[in-house]
Amino acid sequence: MTPATFDLYAGVPAIVQVLFWLAFAGASWSFVSVIVLAVLAHRDRRRAAAAARRSRGAGIEDQFLWVFVVPALDEEVTIADSVQRLRATTASNAIFLVVDDGSQDRTGEILDAIDDPRLEVLHRVAPEARTGKAAALNAAYRHLVDEVLPRPEHRRWSANRVIVAVVDADGRLDPEAPAAVSRRFADPEVGGVQTLVRIYNRRGWLTWAQDVEFGSFGLLFQAGRSWWGAANMGGNGQFNRLAALVTVADDDGPWRHRLTEDQDLGVRVLQAGWTSRQENSVEVQQQGLNSLRRLLRQRVRWAQGSWQALALLPGSRTLRGLPWAGRVDAVGYLITPVIQFVIGLAMVVSAIMWATGSTYRPGGWWLIVVFLTIGFGPGVLTLMIRGGRASSILTAIPLAIPYSVYSWIVFPVLGIGLARQLVGNRSWSKTDREAIEAPPVTFAGGSAAIRR
Repeated sequence: MTPATFDLYAGVPAIVQVLFWLAFAGASWSFVSVIVLAVLAHRDRRRAAAAARRSRGAGIEDQFLWVFVVPALDEEVTIADSVQRLRATTASNAIFLVVDDGSQDRTGEILDAIDDPRLEVLHRVAPEARTGKAAALNAAYRHLVDEVLPRPEHRRWSANRVIVAVVDADGRLDPEAPAAVSRRFADPEVGGVQTLVRIYNRRGWLTWAQDVEFGSFGLLFQAGRSWWGAANMGGNGQFNRLAALVTVADDDGPWRHRLTEDQDLGVRVLQAGWTSRQENSVEVQQQGLNSLRRLLRQRVRWAQGSWQALALLPGSRTLRGLPWAGRVDAVGYLITPVIQFVIGLAMVVSAIMWATGSTYRPGGWWLIVVFLTIGFGPGVLTLMIRGGRASSILTAIPLAIPYSVYSWIVFPVLGIGLARQLVGNRSWSKTDREAIEAPPVTFAGGSAAIRR
């Protein structure tokens, strides 16, 4: 094997060589990261299973007060279904705190018709309303701390024993989630727990790909980081210890006005000295988007939020409780949009070179194998883990192709999100919901809902 063999990009213009080498380094990092996290995810699953066996018949769920916060803005299509499912959870001590964030449809009317003493509805009006999800969550936080917990019936709950769960208005939370999550919170150092997120309205390729995306993220990336105590928060199905929220709260509350306020909160909780876990034995289901236009609009917002998260990099120095590999991974997680952008840009340049007849050709068959392994290996592995069976490799390999197509279709949002961030455009648009078979809006149970 001659030294020239390692000159991967001979004949390519120098500036393009730099881009290609950066992309190769980023892709290699991603490949190694996936392998490491897959091993750690396996270990975390075994640890979680052992903990479940030890706690069988001796749960600690009733030792916590569960506060389910649901931000709702024009959610008449899904809000009754979401609240009804929350009421079916097995939480012994529960409060359902729904924020009607200035809805202009029937959301408030539907909420006011629900008869349950555990339900509190905050009706926000302009100018405070409709200013973002973070503002709605902070309003719920202030109401909880200032009005709910000081009541005589709740004074026995310390901040360490209050768990605040965020469930989106289209969320369908597993009824057993409190029992499963409580095992994680038995560790007093755990500040946050994220449940597995899945898509329930899968009826086409686009929503199938979103379900693969969310499922593999929880089963592989999140579970692997959970082994270190560094799982990230994903918003829907996110559980946070109130004491952890207090440590990162400012005058407005724990959530900051970011386009991915859930990611921002999760990272800051870790940087404040808490640990975070992923709980995959239970899940929260949500709606996917069957419209490519609406999906791209949603992902532009998320992409811009990931660029905003780069500002959290200096705080990574405070992650002293993690092993060095965990700290490196935490930095890698935050710079993911940079890595993805470089790889995507290299792919675009490669396509242009191909179209102009200056196609790059690797110097040997083994290089083609290397490129294919690095490029498609992570996708195949995540699909295998999602399949959960030894035979899943037979389906993972062909399915990696349509999933890769999905990944590249949404790639342009990184560039659009970066451009919006650079020009200072912080506007946001709400994700539309699909109509579902609406459950009845009258419920059996206690006295009238408390309304504020």
